[in-house]
Amino acid sequence: MSGAPTIAEALARGPNGFTGLRLGLAVAVVVSHAFSVATGIAADEPLAKATGYTLGEHAVNGFFAVSGFLVTMSCDQRGLRDYVVARTLRILPGLVAATLVVSLILGGAMTTLPLSDYWRDPGMWSFIRGTLTTFKSNAALPGVFEANPYRSPLGTVWTLKYEVLCYCGVLAFALCGLLRRRWIAPSLCVGLAIALGIELAVQGDALPKGVETALRLPMIFAAGASLYLWRDTLRIATPAMICLSIALFVLARTPAYPPLLFLGTAYAAVWLALGPLAAKPFDPSADLSYGIYLYGWPVQQTLHALWPAPSGLALLAPALAVTLPVAALSWYAVERPALALKARTLGRRSLGTIEPAGP
Repeated sequence: MSGAPTIAEALARGPNGFTGLRLGLAVAVVVSHAFSVATGIAADEPLAKATGYTLGEHAVNGFFAVSGFLVTMSCDQRGLRDYVVARTLRILPGLVAATLVVSLILGGAMTTLPLSDYWRDPGMWSFIRGTLTTFKSNAALPGVFEANPYRSPLGTVWTLKYEVLCYCGVLAFALCGLLRRRWIAPSLCVGLAIALGIELAVQGDALPKGVETALRLPMIFAAGASLYLWRDTLRIATPAMICLSIALFVLARTPAYPPLLFLGTAYAAVWLALGPLAAKPFDPSADLSYGIYLYGWPVQQTLHALWPAPSGLALLAPALAVTLPVAALSWYAVERPALALKARTLGRRSLGTIEPAGP
């Protein structure tokens, strides 16, 4: 692998596939959720049986790996003030807009209650507060999606809680000067991996999903951060991906499989973005990944409520057909103006570092 470029060398080449990768991951979440929205059973998604995790879970893992890499790079290159402004204006405007659109407009159109009663219902305002303050994703709106397997209209925002916590962790490390101590991030990553492996060995399938998620997502984020911090040493090498794949096959159905899968996902995401996807990068001017992630679920919920789909496959095509234009509207009406505000706030015409949005 000595002939493979280091991550730093691959970054210095310029073109990369991070934007295209994030778009693909966002679409993968919509594909995965088509099955659970239609049937109410996440295990109906084909990849769940083959790998133990749904396509949506794999995609979220990829998001956190990319985010750990790019957000750490952002903090390292920009400084603390720029970092806080950039992260806030990238995440918050889109979330606020999606919450208000879904609760006030979509909810008003889909509720079984008279509109005046719906707007006066404390449940609607509680939904808005809960979504914006605690990223609550399992709350329902009054009279909305009552016949659907799931009633929640914004079922994906729960991941933003972990994303924001990871952002705060990077900020805290930077304030303490710990980002310069490169061994801390991989040590944290390995510690979380060991803790997850022990929990799985002890509890197996009885391990609460919340505990698994609380270990999994920060671990993957820390792995992405480690890949950036060690960019001068680590390489973008196809043989490494082959070795990881073989190890996963050998260790399948053991407690070591999930931590290795998650760490392998982190490396695979960076390898894809700086390796194969960088050769002919798909770098659209409109970054629709955040909008797809936010609006894919409410679009699918609405379509299933109006025309119940017998299967996820039946729901998939119309969901994508509606979600993509809605995501484009989110980008041009909310997210891109927020990026322009961010540039003006920081006193520059443009921002040179890639801007990831939360999963």
